[in-house]
Amino acid sequence: MKDTTLRNFSMMLEALEELGPEIQAAQALRQGSGQALRHGLPVPASQAGQALKPVPAAPSLAVSLSELGPLPREAMLLGLASDGLPVLLNLHDPYPGPLLIAADPGAGKTALLQLIAQALVDMHAPEDAQFGVVSNYPDEWGHLEGAEQCVGVFPTYHEAAVDFITSLSGWAHTNKGERQSVVLLIDDLESMNDLDFDVQQTLRWLLMRGPARRVWPVVTMNAERGAQVEGWLEAFRTRIFGQVKDERTAATLANLPGTSFRHLQAGVQFALREGSHWLKFWIPQLDDSQNT
Repeated sequence: MKDTTLRNFSMMLEALEELGPEIQAAQALRQGSGQALRHGLPVPASQAGQALKPVPAAPSLAVSLSELGPLPREAMLLGLASDGLPVLLNLHDPYPGPLLIAADPGAGKTALLQLIAQALVDMHAPEDAQFGVVSNYPDEWGHLEGAEQCVGVFPTYHEAAVDFITSLSGWAHTNKGERQSVVLLIDDLESMNDLDFDVQQTLRWLLMRGPARRVWPVVTMNAERGAQVEGWLEAFRTRIFGQVKDERTAATLANLPGTSFRHLQAGVQFALREGSHWLKFWIPQLDDSQNT
């Protein structure tokens, strides 16, 4: 990690407070609830675990964004539905709350986080959106750390991660309508149990209040370790699932008996609940130059 990272993110967060009033959104991402969505017919909840046709080789993110054309300034890309239309989160609508990504080991949780980060780089100017990463494996993020939109990549076990979470909370407390959003990517919810009590409370505040202040936590968890993070789960209204082979675990995390995610294709396919339906989507590939 660069020695200037902590200084850089402090300067960036201070600069956010000087931004002007929020500009009008280019277009609404959703009429009604403001949840992540796509256009088209959703998949009935009873079919959440049924096998789909094999997912074709995913085009690159760059190709996908080129084919989609301009997207609203407030949009954060989560992936593409089976019809090729985008699954988007409205960064200006706090209703969905923080996002939890739950899946088995090797099912693509980090890949989805990196897709979100790279899409922010490709879609947004730094004055509109930035992101910071807290990870047990910061070396996996070297290809994104130098981006202007990247506030920093912080090892979970380093004091800089604590400083970042604390600084981000301070900015959120004073943020009153600035147009910029900051996405907090935490790769492994269980590792947050090792933080001291005060920092955990700060993070809990960000989970509850952050989206209303343009701070968006997006957090991964190992599905089979649910018991170790039970105290955190109630904070997540919106949950995204990758492959989870154990159906009891899937149903528990989804809060819906009979739910199964065993047939989702590991590494590329995810599902989220949208109203009474499950929406399945896949993630584009990052270009070779964007990968570690």
